[in-house]
Amino acid sequence: MASVAVRIDETLAWLTQQLPPEEAKLEAELLLQRALGVNRTYLRSHPETELSAAQHAQLTTWLTRRLTGEPIAYILGDAAFYGLTLSVSPDVLIPRQDTELLVDAALDLIPESTPLRILDMGTGSGAIAIAIASQRPKALVSALDSSSAALTVAKDNACAHKLPAIRFYLSDWFSDLPTQQFDIIVSNPPYIENDDVHLSQSSLPFEPAQALSSGKDGLDAIRLLCQQAPDWLVDNGWLLIEHGYNQGAAVRALFTQARFNQVATHRDYGNNDRITLGQWNHTHA
Repeated sequence: MASVAVRIDETLAWLTQQLPPEEAKLEAELLLQRALGVNRTYLRSHPETELSAAQHAQLTTWLTRRLTGEPIAYILGDAAFYGLTLSVSPDVLIPRQDTELLVDAALDLIPESTPLRILDMGTGSGAIAIAIASQRPKALVSALDSSSAALTVAKDNACAHKLPAIRFYLSDWFSDLPTQQFDIIVSNPPYIENDDVHLSQSSLPFEPAQALSSGKDGLDAIRLLCQQAPDWLVDNGWLLIEHGYNQGAAVRALFTQARFNQVATHRDYGNNDRITLGQWNHTHA
């Protein structure tokens, strides 16, 4: 096949037939757009355009990787999040659509004209911090991660989106963070149970394990955040955490045990519990 000139429409049909069926059409278009350096409109308006041998070879290589289960975001090196294109690598979790709801919940608490201090815990690619900073230019955004490789990706993304003011820290949760206080702490921590079968399915084996699982019940990181965040929050500051679809009640209990007020859970696009938040009040704790 690689030695024969093949049209865009024929190649799209071939890729769609080969790729995993859930997202086959979308992924076929993404791969072909990247191989040819064109947009979706070009694919549809120039179906007769023939691919070069080099373009075919590139597509074949990418397809082989995808058929092993490797996520397309790692193959192409980027992913979309909150209207932004972010570089990703196997050192960071691939940003998910549900996490955009965490950004929405944080933005609801951040006035556009007030320079609130925001901390993104376990920033990975920098997705949450960068999305918040892009929407609230006056916010004073910080982000930390225990992985220096992840921080390299996050810093590159911040620079690419012209957000050099974001402060990045190498820290295992709060352990190496310089003493300071924040108005809002936000986190998408690891929350999958260590023995969850999903860790060996889909794209998860390709993603960093430390960003996915957290103890026997999946709540170790969330437990730590609920216990330690109050020391880093201003009076009436907020903690917002993303968690598993079946963890809403348990996470609300952790917030309540830690004496947060106004504890509430937001649901995701599938109507599952996904984001829990609470306000810290020093006088009523």
